[in-house]
Amino acid sequence: MIQKAKAVQIAKNGGPEVLQLNEVSLDKPGKGEVLLRQTAIGLNYLDVYVRKGPSASFPAGVGSEAVGVVESVGSDVADFKVGDRVGYGGSAGGAYADYRVMPAARLVHVPVGVPNEVAAAVLMKGMTVEYLLRRCFRVSSGQDVLFYAASGGVGLIAGQWGRHLGARMIGVTTGREKIELALAHGYDEVVDRKKDKISEKVRALTGGKGVSVAYDSVGKDTFEDTIASLAPRGFFVTFGATTGSPPPLEAGLLQKHGSLYYTRPTLATYIAERKDLVASAAAVFDLVVKGVLIPQIGQRYGLADVAKAHRDLEAGATTGSSIIVP
Repeated sequence: MIQKAKAVQIAKNGGPEVLQLNEVSLDKPGKGEVLLRQTAIGLNYLDVYVRKGPSASFPAGVGSEAVGVVESVGSDVADFKVGDRVGYGGSAGGAYADYRVMPAARLVHVPVGVPNEVAAAVLMKGMTVEYLLRRCFRVSSGQDVLFYAASGGVGLIAGQWGRHLGARMIGVTTGREKIELALAHGYDEVVDRKKDKISEKVRALTGGKGVSVAYDSVGKDTFEDTIASLAPRGFFVTFGATTGSPPPLEAGLLQKHGSLYYTRPTLATYIAERKDLVASAAAVFDLVVKGVLIPQIGQRYGLADVAKAHRDLEAGATTGSSIIVP
C-alpha cells in the first residue's frame, strides 16, 4: 500500500505561483473507492478557474482529469479490479498527483488501443465536445457551426467531430500557425479574431445568413460578435470565459437579433449521472479507436512544472492538448 503521494496543491487562491508540489498522506481506499497510480494527467482551463478561486477550503487540490492504473480497491467495487486502466474527467480537484484515491463511480475504463497519454489528452475535452455537439445543441449535417479557440484542445476535437457529423465548421483562433492547425483538424474556414471582424467574416462566409450555432469559450471580448454572427433562431452556447464573463444579457437582445437561444452549460451537469458519464466517454473513445478523433498533444509537463503549464495556458501559448506526466 502506498502511504505517500506527490500532489500539487494551493494554500490560497491566486496566480500560477500559488501552485505547490507537496507530499501528502493517502488513506487506503474505502467503500466504493479505488487507489490509482496515475500515468497521465490532462491540463484544462477549468484548472485555472479553480486556482483563481474562490476555494471552499485549503489546502486544495487542482486538476480534474487523469488516466491511471488501479492499484487496489475498497469494498463494494464491482466494475474495476487491480490492473485495470481507467480514466476520469470533470471530477473534483486533485488530479495533479502521482497517486490518488477516487470514487469508482466517477471512473471509466480506457479501451485497448487508446494509449494513456492519448486518453488523458482526449477524455474530458472529448466529453465536452460530445455534450456540446450532440446534447446541448444537436449538430446536423449541412449546418454552419462557429467554434472559438479552434486550435486548442477542445477546439481541435470539435473540428474533427463536427466534420464527422457533416457540419461546415468555422473556427476562430489567432495567428497563421494556429489557423493552419485548425484547418488540418476539420475546420472548413478559420477566422483570425485579432485581424478580422468576426461577425462580418462569418456573414460573408455564410452568404449573409449567419450560423446555426456558435460555441463561445472566450466570453467578454467576443460576446457582441457572437450575437451578430447567428442566424435567426440560432443558438448561442457560452461555455467558457477566458477573457472574463460575458456581460449581463437583456432578453430583448435575443429578440432583436432574430429570436435567439442563449445557454451557459457545463460538463458537470451533463455527466452527473453515471450512465451519462459512461455513455459520453464511450462515444469519445469509440471515435478515437476508429481514427475519427486524433488528439494533438502539443505540450508535456512534469508535476514540478505545473506553474509554467498554467502560465502557458493563460497566455495562449499552447496548441492542442497539454498533459502532465507524473
